[in-house]
Amino acid sequence: MEAGGLNGPRPFGMYGQSRELLMDIGDLLADGGVVLRSGASSKRQALHTVAEAAAQALGMPENRVMEALLEREALGSTGLGSGVAVPHARLEGVERVTAVFVRLDTPVAYGAVDDRPVDLLFALFAPPRDGAEHLRALAAVSRALRSPEMREQLRQARTTDAIRALFVKDQAPATAA
Repeated sequence: MEAGGLNGPRPFGMYGQSRELLMDIGDLLADGGVVLRSGASSKRQALHTVAEAAAQALGMPENRVMEALLEREALGSTGLGSGVAVPHARLEGVERVTAVFVRLDTPVAYGAVDDRPVDLLFALFAPPRDGAEHLRALAAVSRALRSPEMREQLRQARTTDAIRALFVKDQAPATAA
């Protein structure tokens, strides 16, 4: 991941080479791995929502997922800025990199690099020894969520299917207006 959070030196466009990154991100999303949720009033509650969805998707105890997320957060906030966080953890029993996306109705204080509250959480879970794939997924998610257009579309989408579609849709190159 680049230093500087979501506002790194290279802007991310939604077309061209990014199409493959978005397709890959969609492939990472677990079945039932998109959650629209209100009611989280703290970072811990937001992470609990992530852990709940991930535990169900991964078929493991929620407290185990939550513990792994909290251990990673203790190393430093996964809040990238612009209202986005990418919590992630390595867990025994996970066979491949798997993602869960949570959108909060009300942003929560998260300790992000820009000190802005977070409402979009794209969580990644990887096998303990899957370093390269885990890092590629983190980089792809970070790049995708750097796009102001993508963040706005994620915030405006009304259904879990609409959010999933933003990550998996086959995007054609933009035409000049």
